Amino acid sequence: MNPTDKKYFQNHMPENVCFGCGILNDKGLQIKSYWEGDESVCHWQSKEHYHGWSDLMNGGIMATLIDCHCMGTAMAHAYREEGRELDTLPEYRYATGTLNVKYLRPTSNKHPVELRGLVLEVKGKKTVMHCDFFCQGEKTAEAEVIGIRVFDSSQEEGDNVFKS
Repeated sequence: MNPTDKKYFQNHMPENVCFGCGILNDKGLQIKSYWEGDESVCHWQSKEHYHGWSDLMNGGIMATLIDCHCMGTAMAHAYREEGRELDTLPEYRYATGTLNVKYLRPTSNKHPVELRGLVLEVKGKKTVMHCDFFCQGEKTAEAEVIGIRVFDSSQEEGDNVFKS
């Protein structure tokens, strides 16, 4: 698939200024996630200032990548299950309910990383996912993540801080 043909989840999150996935945050990580079959995929290249120890990626940056990739996955999965395109209404937004990262080995900060997410289960507003984190073809972390749908544009907004 040509990279310009990919439908990046983050391009369909209006007003998103999140450090990890916000396309409106020019100082953020600017991750881009897309479908490859049933898996969500994200490729990302770190910068020197995201290191922990010399030449190793900071664990908090890794957790942020996993978190934001999975929240985009939860949103895109909901649209997919409803047979809708990402730019259609109602608009959904997800927030992290649980993020449990298991760091398996040090991750280079010099090489691109790949995240692969899989939705395991959906229960109402809760989406349970697994995410594997790779560097140079080797799995360096894995996570179990729960995303909670916190915004549905077809519902009353009230005091929802996640509204547009």
